[in-house]
Amino acid sequence: MNQFTIKQVEQLLFNNETELSDELFSSIKIDERKGVQKLVERYEKQRQKEMQLKEMFIGMSRYETNLRNEGVEWIAGVDEVGRGPLAGPVVCCAVILPKDFYLPGLTDSKKLSKEKRDAFYVTILQEAVAVETSIISAAVIDKINIYEATKMGMTEAINGLKIQPEHVLIDAMKLAISIPQTSIVKGDATSITIAASSVVAKVTRDRYMEQLGARYPLYGFERHMGYGTKEHLHAINTYGIIDREHRMSFSPVKESISS
Repeated sequence: MNQFTIKQVEQLLFNNETELSDELFSSIKIDERKGVQKLVERYEKQRQKEMQLKEMFIGMSRYETNLRNEGVEWIAGVDEVGRGPLAGPVVCCAVILPKDFYLPGLTDSKKLSKEKRDAFYVTILQEAVAVETSIISAAVIDKINIYEATKMGMTEAINGLKIQPEHVLIDAMKLAISIPQTSIVKGDATSITIAASSVVAKVTRDRYMEQLGARYPLYGFERHMGYGTKEHLHAINTYGIIDREHRMSFSPVKESISS
């Protein structure tokens, strides 16, 4: 095995373009050089993590797999981001993924780093059969309440898809639509299609709030995304509310207006 340098062994183990045979890996494992043994340990940890992510992905695909086994082809996942903030819109997204879609590590957008969300966002938009988002403003939220605004946004996203879904998987919500639907509690962590919609909705809303932060630098929207953090509450008390962006019906924004 010593015909390979340690650098060449590293390339053999971690070059994703070529498949490592069991025979070759077995010969690498018995190489007693310390540098090679460290590479083997790193390789086995990486493989273990890959297997865990694969198993998680398969587990999160069970709703989709069951529906496809029943002959359903077009399955939409629907989720929202931004029900709780004091400012900004609620963003809803509907996504239809292809049958062979595979993105290990995809899960509830809140559990992902910003870098991972951004990377997954690009992949989802590139590979999805259809994607649609709906942005419901603070003014509409104040007018009809956040629950109705969320249902409106989800329905708009579904209706805006270029392909009509045959079944809709929704994160903890029931909608007045004619399409068969399944409401799943914590769906963004248990359904891969809902997770994909969660990522697109989250990135879309975060980018909106980052732009808002650039327009109103005193409020720090790019950091707290409109949620009721200490920084945000201080800005409201110091500089007042922003028309069309703050939710007037939400406490403590409502209290700041009346005080």
